[in-house]
Amino acid sequence: MGEIMYSQSSVLIVSGLFIFMLLAMEIGFRSGRRKQASVAEAITQANSVLVSMLGLLALLLAFTFSAALQRYEDRSQTVVAEANAIGTTYLRARLLPGEMPDEVQALLRQYLDARIQEGRVDATEPELHESLQQQAQLVQTQLWRHAVRAAERDKSVVTSGLFIQSLNELIDTSTTRNAALNRQVPEIVLFLMIATIVLTTATLGYASGIAGHRVTLAAFVLVMLIALVVYLIIDLDRPRRGAIQVSHESMLSLQQTIGAVPSPTVQPASQMNSSRN
Repeated sequence: MGEIMYSQSSVLIVSGLFIFMLLAMEIGFRSGRRKQASVAEAITQANSVLVSMLGLLALLLAFTFSAALQRYEDRSQTVVAEANAIGTTYLRARLLPGEMPDEVQALLRQYLDARIQEGRVDATEPELHESLQQQAQLVQTQLWRHAVRAAERDKSVVTSGLFIQSLNELIDTSTTRNAALNRQVPEIVLFLMIATIVLTTATLGYASGIAGHRVTLAAFVLVMLIALVVYLIIDLDRPRRGAIQVSHESMLSLQQTIGAVPSPTVQPASQMNSSRN
């Protein structure tokens, strides 16, 4: 979604839509009452138009819901892919020469923490989100410098080469995840869907007015279900806001795993001498 609707609360949007639907239905009903006709052809024509608009609305709701759900699935997959890339890079860091493994693994833990915090930041805090992104990019730069040093000191494909490959995947998956988080259903589609909903409910009230009776309870239930579907569409399309959030379980599990790895201990000199003897 664009900036207009994305900056508003989904509950507020759906509540306003529900009120507009009721108003449109009432306005349509009163317009139909003023033009009430006993001619069967007029009633049949109004019902035919209503059926056509309901079919168009069903198509728009299905298309928009499918698009929002697909984007939600893409975001979930990118989180898992990034967690796998960070975990692989963390393991291959042990192949680096000298003191570099401990330095690189410490940077990876810091990077993982920043990425988890960034995924949890609400959309109403853009400054914090931008700060965490810059922090993650800074850590990426530091990791790449270590990769360059490792390639200069050890040109083996089995050691430094594998680490550089996994680090490239880490950077690529982070970019893919950022792009997936910023990809929403086009706002013009949402505006078209909302306009169709309001016009359909107005037509429903108009057809009831021509027929000479109030809108039935089943029609009100339909209006409530439409509003609920719109809420689900908007909430699915907001990865950092709302009730439906992208799961970060894979990232949290990795954080617990690499955070619990004990750092290598240095054996005292006295024990080393005794073991040699």
